[in-house]
Amino acid sequence: QVQVVESGGGLVQTGGSLRLSCAASGSIFGINDMGWYRQTPGKEREMVARITLAGCTYYADSVKGRFTISRDNAKNTTYLQMNNLKPEDTAVYYCNADVRYIGGIYYSYYWGQGTQVTVSS
Repeated sequence: QVQVVESGGGLVQTGGSLRLSCAASGSIFGINDMGWYRQTPGKEREMVARITLAGCTYYADSVKGRFTISRDNAKNTTYLQMNNLKPEDTAVYYCNADVRYIGGIYYSYYWGQGTQVTVSS
């Protein structure tokens, strides 16, 4: 019914930039919050940035001033612009969307499959 797909990961040097995209598709009635999370082996998944339907944004302290989340509601898409990347940003980045599908009653969170971001020192 609903798919969430990330793209844009890759290998970049320290100080470089990447832009991640996440598109939700399917029989979508509406989307509330969208967000980005990341996970490294042996660690719990952590929130990187979130954006509400109204455009309010929230960031982890470790990425404030370097990452910017945005969204295009017409395209059911969210973006994560990552600047001044550091080796500690290396992780699998996952997209998360709070979606209500057509015919459904409640909103539910859907996850993408993840995209690898590697920052070399």
